[in-house]
This record gives sequence, C-alpha cells and structure tokens, in this order.
Amino acid sequence: MSTFGTNFRVTTYGESHCRSVGCIVDGVPPGLGLTEADIQPQLSRRRPGQSALTTPRNEKDRVEIQSGTEFGYTLGTPIAMMVRNEDQRPHDYSEMDLYPRPSHADYTYLQKYGIKASSGGGRSSARETIGRVAAGAIAEKYLALTHNISVVAFVSSVGPIHLPLTLHPESPEYHKFLHNLTRETVDSFLPVRCPDTATGAAMSDLIAKYRDAQDSIGGTVTCVIKNIPAGLGEPCFDKLEAKLAHAMMSIPATKGFEIGSGFAGCEIPGSTHNDAFVKDPVTGKLTTKTNFSGGIQGGISNGMDVYFKVAFKSPATIGQEQNTATYDGKDGVLAAKGRHDPCVVPRAVPIVEAMAAITIMDQLVTQIGREAVRAPLPPVRQPAGVKTSQVVDGSERKEGSGGAGKVTGDE
Repeated sequence: MSTFGTNFRVTTYGESHCRSVGCIVDGVPPGLGLTEADIQPQLSRRRPGQSALTTPRNEKDRVEIQSGTEFGYTLGTPIAMMVRNEDQRPHDYSEMDLYPRPSHADYTYLQKYGIKASSGGGRSSARETIGRVAAGAIAEKYLALTHNISVVAFVSSVGPIHLPLTLHPESPEYHKFLHNLTRETVDSFLPVRCPDTATGAAMSDLIAKYRDAQDSIGGTVTCVIKNIPAGLGEPCFDKLEAKLAHAMMSIPATKGFEIGSGFAGCEIPGSTHNDAFVKDPVTGKLTTKTNFSGGIQGGISNGMDVYFKVAFKSPATIGQEQNTATYDGKDGVLAAKGRHDPCVVPRAVPIVEAMAAITIMDQLVTQIGREAVRAPLPPVRQPAGVKTSQVVDGSERKEGSGGAGKVTGDE
C-alpha cells in the first residue's frame, strides 16, 4: 500500500511523469512551527541534477504545503504537501510499449494491475520518495525539538570501495565516529557524501567510470540515530529493528538491511558480542559498554545509538544495449533512454534519513500514548532488585535496589 505508520501516518502519491508528487501526513502534533523552509533543505539534498554524477533531470523540487498549517503552525489536522514535476519527458520511454525493461517493474506492475504507467517507472520510480522526504523533515523537526534526536546517514560503500571504518563494527573508533558525525560534515564531502576525502574521491572516480561506460554501480548507506530514549519498539511483530527494516526495504532499489554488528556479528562469539551493562559516569543511567546490538534489544531501544546499513543495487536503467524480449516473448535488443543516476547512493542519503525519522516518530508517539494512559495508575510493585522507570520523558517513577543477579534456565 502507499501508507506507512500507525499513529504518525504518511501516505505518498504520484508517478514519475505525472503532474505532481507529494504526500499526506496524519498524526502531526498541533502547535509545531512549520513552513516550507523546514521541508525544502531535505528535498534539495535529494533532488536530481546536483552534480555530474547524478541524473541531469532538471527538477527544482519546490515543496508547497497545501493544508494542515496556519500562520506557520501545525493545526493537528492532515498536512498535504505537493511538488510539481516540471521537467517531464514521457517520450523518452516509448520503448516501454514493446519491451519490459530488464530489472524494472514494468512487467510485474502489468501482471499485478493489468495496466501500467506508460512513461518511467510509475509508482516504482524514485520520484515517489519525494513525499517520504517531505514527511521525514516534519518528523525530524519534532524529534529534534522535543527529544534532541538526530538522524545522520552517509555513503559507506560504492561497488568494492568501502569507508575503512565501516568494515570493523566491533571497533570502538567506529562507534565514536558514528556518534560524532553530523549532517553538515557528511554534506561537506559532496558529491558522494562519504565522510572521508580519499575514499570519497575513489568512489567518485568509480561512479564516473561506470557513467562514461553507460553502465551503473551500487553501494551502501549507513545511518545512525542518536539520543533515542529507551523503550521504543512494539514486540513481537513490530520490533523497532523490524519496523526500520520495513521502512528501508520499501525504498526503491534496496536489496539488503543489517543492524548493529549485522552479518559480521555472526562471526563473533557470544562472550565477545554480548553488550555488558555499565553505569554511565556522566548521566548516572544504565548503558552498555559496547553496542553490537545497534541500540536495540528484544525489539526495544535501549538508549544507545541505533545504527544500520542499507544496500542499494546498481540502477537498472543503463544506456548500453541489452538483449531482452518483447511482451509477447520475441527476442529483441533494448537501449534504454531517459535520464538516470549511474549510482543512487549519494541521493539516497536523505531518503534513508527520512524513513528513519518517520519510523522513530511513529514509535515515539505510540510510546508516549502508552505512558499517558499508564500515568494515572498506581506504581507497579516489582520484586526486590528490579528497577522500574518511565523512559520516554527521562523522568523515573519507582526505583528498586540494585544487586548482582544470575539468569538460569529459559529466558
């Protein structure tokens, strides 16, 4: 479907070459200061034509808020946002009348609906993500203002070239790097958005090589979410990592998702991989000595940084001739036209950030609601040694005494 979220709900609309694309966002709290100026920066980071390494499609992606605000503040009602498609070239896709393009959604959309968009990828096009980025900007502003939560993504690999630190998720230097990284730092390493000069230059050269050969290449985007309160996530089927995976894998061209130590963690013994709990000397709160879990345990955030990686395939549209077949099965040769990215990961960075912010916003609203309905009840009496607390606003409720413990049998 075209809607994501439960209490903070985002519905996107539009196709690659229709008159406009956009979204409707429901569940935005009233009284939040909001104008187009809050939305536009992220859309400008996502827009095409940013450099010689992206599609030359000339879209300004100017957002217009249609409803849900008055005098610069949200009303608590649905917010509609629209971006007009200005540089449409549907004639570039005339070959789609004969051929389903290799690794595109032309054939599957036709099989599902019995009809498909005649130009571009329709709803499978990356143009659809404009609505996500606009909605994510709203979520980001609320999260930052109320909980100081920040979301930062960056390009961690292109083809076989990796940012060296990201190859070692068990390294303390890697976690320090993630925690200190800012969006401004990432954007200072344009056009690739890899926060390392030498690695970024090598990535740029590789993308240019494939672009000049009328080919494409894939890569990965790593994202860190900082200052998340403990307690977010809805077990069992809506665990926080499951919702993040759902969000990320819904982005066009994604092929993989891993959180925390990810697949590398499968090669580390439990005695090393387990995140031991310690008392933070600054805040006095319970934290973990390491963060192989990626800030989530049992599907619930533990207060540490949440970090994950998303894999993006090589873009399917390339200028080279490809042997394929027509819709009626006759052999043919297709040389795709249109304007497309030789590598999507530099422009995918704000999309990953947006979907992360939308996911956290939805989970936060859900948890705040749970805390609100629980607040009038008397404190829960826990066994000795167990500490209970309110987690969303940081204020603690009823505390027990600490002490050593031992786990036996099934957990």
